[in-house]
Amino acid sequence: MIWDWAYAWSIVPFLLEGLWVTVEITLIGMAIALVLGLFVAVLRYSAIPVLSKVFDFYVLFVRGTPLLVQAYFAFFVLPDFGIKFSALVTGIVVIGVNYSAYTAEVYRAGIQGVPKGQWEAGTALSLSTLDRWRFVVLPQAVRDVVPVLGNYWVQMFKDSAILSAITVFELLNHATSVGSESYRYLEPLTIAGVLFLAVSLPAARLIKRLELRLAHPR
Repeated sequence: MIWDWAYAWSIVPFLLEGLWVTVEITLIGMAIALVLGLFVAVLRYSAIPVLSKVFDFYVLFVRGTPLLVQAYFAFFVLPDFGIKFSALVTGIVVIGVNYSAYTAEVYRAGIQGVPKGQWEAGTALSLSTLDRWRFVVLPQAVRDVVPVLGNYWVQMFKDSAILSAITVFELLNHATSVGSESYRYLEPLTIAGVLFLAVSLPAARLIKRLELRLAHPR
């Protein structure tokens, strides 16, 4: 098959629509992962009886099962129990929950890295438990793990292609759809790969610069 530039340029606008959906999935999914992961990490570290064990299992289960299996279960099985959403909403929630287990572990590492003296200083200042978390522990913990969280953000952007399996019309699904109509897959899949790269590389460089900045604050 020979590359057709005219055909390639004609499908770029259509593929850009898919890229926007992929970016939307990534932004909302990462927001869910960051908030839910922090919630899980704090509860696990607090060692609340029973509840901590429940979230220990949550992290173990989510990390131990493939994202694709989770997406299939949410989209094809949960509707049988009356839980049904659109493919896009289901995909966003699934990828957000999946990555929350990983961000929870990242947060946990950051929390454990906060010196014991910081906790004691918060107690000495008569701060409540909530205020110790808000003003002493979490600002330090999150700052140390921002680069790792950023790497997960880039990884989520690429993993969003998995959601095409449950009919989420993101970038990859746009590419395969236009390819099936014309029986030409060279151009759409190549352009899709270039678009993924065009977003991933600048994001990775930005995260690297952020990592250096946090490691050597001015």
